[in-house]
Amino acid sequence: MGEVYRAHDRRLDRDVAIKVLPSFLSSDLDRLRRFEQEARAAAALNHPNILAVLQMGTYGGAPYLVSELLEGLTLREHLRRGPLPIRKAIDYAVQIAHGLAAAHDKGIAHRDMKPENLFVTKDGRIKILDFGLAKLTQPKTDSMATARTLAEQTEPRVVMGTVGYMAPEQVRGETADHRADIFAFGAILCEMLTGKRAFQGASAVETMGAILKDDPPPVGDIVPAVPPGLQRIVHRCLEKDREQRFGTASDLAFALESLSDSGLTKSSVTGARTVEVRFRRMAATASAGLFLVLALAFWRPWHSSPVPAVIRFPIVPPENTTFGFGLAVSPDGQQVAFVAERGFNQTSLGLRALNSLESKLLSSTEGALLPFWSPDGTEIGFFCRG
Repeated sequence: MGEVYRAHDRRLDRDVAIKVLPSFLSSDLDRLRRFEQEARAAAALNHPNILAVLQMGTYGGAPYLVSELLEGLTLREHLRRGPLPIRKAIDYAVQIAHGLAAAHDKGIAHRDMKPENLFVTKDGRIKILDFGLAKLTQPKTDSMATARTLAEQTEPRVVMGTVGYMAPEQVRGETADHRADIFAFGAILCEMLTGKRAFQGASAVETMGAILKDDPPPVGDIVPAVPPGLQRIVHRCLEKDREQRFGTASDLAFALESLSDSGLTKSSVTGARTVEVRFRRMAATASAGLFLVLALAFWRPWHSSPVPAVIRFPIVPPENTTFGFGLAVSPDGQQVAFVAERGFNQTSLGLRALNSLESKLLSSTEGALLPFWSPDGTEIGFFCRG
């Protein structure tokens, strides 16, 4: 679509990226429309997993847009090295799902999800790029100008998207909505887990035929360590009938986050040859960071009531950390141990008591994964790379 340059914003003293559509291409009305649509779609969204567009304009007859500058690699470049560790694939998948949920909530379907349009920053943050094929499916704004710009549709039976990641309805040239993004998500998650594309024929025509008629090989046949629950998520995303896929990206994100720790094997979580189990008594220093709300359901005795009582409370991870994969509630239900992640494969255990507003970082727990409590609640066990 255009050329991208690194630049420096002198007024705000920050580095930015400038994407320019050369003047000889701006005379192509379709390219110009898509370029403007990309800018307006991205600018309508404010989410940490979507590229932030800061400004749009024209200089010397060439349209341009200014966005945040990203440092890192595209997901495609990561996948050239092979499949991702399962824990990392889940982390990326959750971030992608949250980004899509934010776009879909604004009525914007991306329609061109693929590893090339997903950027992994140096600190492990996923950014969704390139809304050039975006479509306003459910307008939720009072701005008629925005609605008119984004609601422009391609002519019926025109195939739009990238071969290998298009949903069946896109291959058939039918109207595609947010569920086409969920299908593409399934293909991307499959590729992150297996290192192989879900649909790939000898030619583009054969690939599109496979999307319409064939099911991809079961993920578990390629990587047996992938938990069954995660395999089911992939297969549901890749349903041919859009009605059988996840209804929303928010539901998809919830399913990924709700994967039971017990469903993850040692090798699937760590990707390491050996796993060491350690126990740690509780001692920590407190700090603040991000915010998460967890819902814990405490069941009454079976003879009392089958309805669980739900308790919601905030967890603030330690400074400069995010939540990793793994959480365990103490036997008495008064404390929660969780994985705090500082960067790629850099984890420690955090602790939050229900009667406290602070989370604490446990010392000597570097590399911790999948915490669990001793039966008497006096010790926390965890897996770590050996």
